[in-house]
Amino acid sequence: MSTPTTLPTPTLARDGLAGIPTAGGPQTGKEFSSDQEVRWCPGCGDYAVLKAVQGFLPDLGLRRENITFVSGIGCSSRFPYYLDTYGLHSIHGRAPAIATGLATARPDQSVWVVTGDGDALSIGGNHLIHAMRRNVNLTILLFNNRIYGLTKGQYSPTSETGKVTKSTPLGSIDTPFNPISLALGAEATFVARTIDSDRKHLTAVLAEAAAHRGTSLVEIYQNCPIFNDGAFDAIKDRDTKDHAVIPLEHGRPVRFGPDGEHGLVRDHATGTIGVVEVADVDETTLLTHDAHAEDPSTAFAISRLTDAGYLNRAPIGIFRQVERPTYDDLARQQVTTATEAGGPGDLQQLLDGNDTWTVA
Repeated sequence: MSTPTTLPTPTLARDGLAGIPTAGGPQTGKEFSSDQEVRWCPGCGDYAVLKAVQGFLPDLGLRRENITFVSGIGCSSRFPYYLDTYGLHSIHGRAPAIATGLATARPDQSVWVVTGDGDALSIGGNHLIHAMRRNVNLTILLFNNRIYGLTKGQYSPTSETGKVTKSTPLGSIDTPFNPISLALGAEATFVARTIDSDRKHLTAVLAEAAAHRGTSLVEIYQNCPIFNDGAFDAIKDRDTKDHAVIPLEHGRPVRFGPDGEHGLVRDHATGTIGVVEVADVDETTLLTHDAHAEDPSTAFAISRLTDAGYLNRAPIGIFRQVERPTYDDLARQQVTTATEAGGPGDLQQLLDGNDTWTVA
């Protein structure tokens, strides 16, 4: 039973790109590739993700001038330079905040955020969680190589406890973030995880993320060959990946292993999700993945199966995909309502409100 590289057709409305002008004809990946020299270290996983995105963007059917990539600071944040779309290389950790303003002011734009585990989860942590809880119509690509690459190999918020780096010579004493758990806790409406080297699965997840109206958070496991090489070997190596990758497909029992011999079940006493040998249980007790469940509790429990050490095991796929009104749609609706009620109004009166006093 090999790791799945396709996803079932979703049943939710695919209106994430509603209102954005279409290209009016076929496009190619070359049209979305800029003339800039791509500069990453040899073997960096960013190359694979860039190629996948360049190849996928024509499938959106949008004009290049109606797509914007906003990045923060880090190796992955070079992304806007290499795409022939609108782009903004912003400041450290603030890409979600800048993208929120853009998505709210420009409903004709498909807005993407490209960030890394350091940029997004350290200085940018607050901006990230509030973009997700607000459900802004953004697609956020979080490149997770579990290290600071641009600044030459310090530990990051996702580095495992005990990680020896230039900034932790005796080993990290921090407990690492699980980005998927964090996103689910922040009530993100679309949460997924994929791998840089599995282009087919990566592209399928990107398609679902772009079609989703609201905040889509896609964590991409991405190898850093210079400062954290081999961090994802267990889930990439042919001899181990079938035992390490737990594939998530909506509406299907969660099984993994070369012959599907492992499965997930719920412990009704504790509410947690555990791994069992399928031969030892009644197959009807296996957990059926429901990405469309309104309550994210089960998705969160599945996310906790991620090994925080050397990633000997990790669920991969779409954890959650639900509908909720978006921040930008609601904000524009309020502006329309106010305008229809009698014009733009008096700004000074709005600032003063009703709570004003004259002090003699």
